[in-house]
Amino acid sequence: MHEDERLIGRGFKKDDLDEASLRPRIMDEYIGQEKVKENLQVFIRAAKQRDEALDHVLLYGPPGLGKTTLAGIIASELGANLRVTSGPAIERPGDLAAILTNLGDTDVLFIDEIHRLNRTVEEILYPAMEDYALDIIIGKGPSARSIRIDLPRFTLVGATTRAGLLTSPLRERFGIINRLELYTHDELKRIVKRSASILGIEIDPDAATEIARRSRGTPRIANRLLKRIRDFAQIHGDGHIDLKVTKYALKALDIDGLGLDSVDRNVLLTIIQKFDGGPVGLDTLAASTGEEPDTIEDVYEPFLLQLGFLQKTPRGRKATRLAYEHLGIQYMGGDDDSDQVFMMDGW
Repeated sequence: MHEDERLIGRGFKKDDLDEASLRPRIMDEYIGQEKVKENLQVFIRAAKQRDEALDHVLLYGPPGLGKTTLAGIIASELGANLRVTSGPAIERPGDLAAILTNLGDTDVLFIDEIHRLNRTVEEILYPAMEDYALDIIIGKGPSARSIRIDLPRFTLVGATTRAGLLTSPLRERFGIINRLELYTHDELKRIVKRSASILGIEIDPDAATEIARRSRGTPRIANRLLKRIRDFAQIHGDGHIDLKVTKYALKALDIDGLGLDSVDRNVLLTIIQKFDGGPVGLDTLAASTGEEPDTIEDVYEPFLLQLGFLQKTPRGRKATRLAYEHLGIQYMGGDDDSDQVFMMDGW
């Protein structure tokens, strides 16, 4: 299954096009990420008191945690205009120059997936961030000359899911660097109730708790599940979302109690059933599951590692005792790999 087809995939899908209507507009409406919010509020207030542009901000963390939303809130709190683009969309230095020269004083430029900037484009960004200037070379060969264009004092907000892929020169030019963490169940419950209110959906507190529990710590997934469960409540009930219809819908959507779907379970079962629990190399696992190695490593593994269902060892991936227990498989093993056997219930 492609990541874009997964209901619980963290990436942006077509179904999320109305996500903007659910996004908070000001800091007080933003749920979660308390430490990040508190610090940003201090930095924003201080910048406004000095009548200066806010230092450049880097936001990093898994997809769906609110980096784009937070960029919009920063612009709103600063009382500034927001210009949105992405790393892959800026193909040539001229594209970036056009964007920068059209910014106003204290405007906010948001670049999503900033780690995917073209290297030549990135080099144009260095003096823009540091000196608020744009160096352009006119002409070619011996007659070429460089001119410097002054830029307004803007704030760059960069977002990335792969902070490790950022070059050191770019990362060092951000004055404010924040990591967004996965959300707690209580925070997600509050987000689900807020989104339900905006969408005009009646939802019971225990139903909101159940959705939060299966949302993999991600608001985007929580909102997506809420909208799909609304459909089941509309067709199989009176439109009111209670715990019964929530569990029925999530079972129909093949999402278990911890938020795992068939793809997650397939990865774990492949390790357990075909490779005696591991260790198994990434390329071998990819070939056995029909998935790309990068997809397994970047998309599926992080949540399985977070749950403690998977271990990464020098020899490859291993399924843990917790994974066996969750899948209803009896685990019998010791410290040595050769001692590990398994038996599924009913076999």
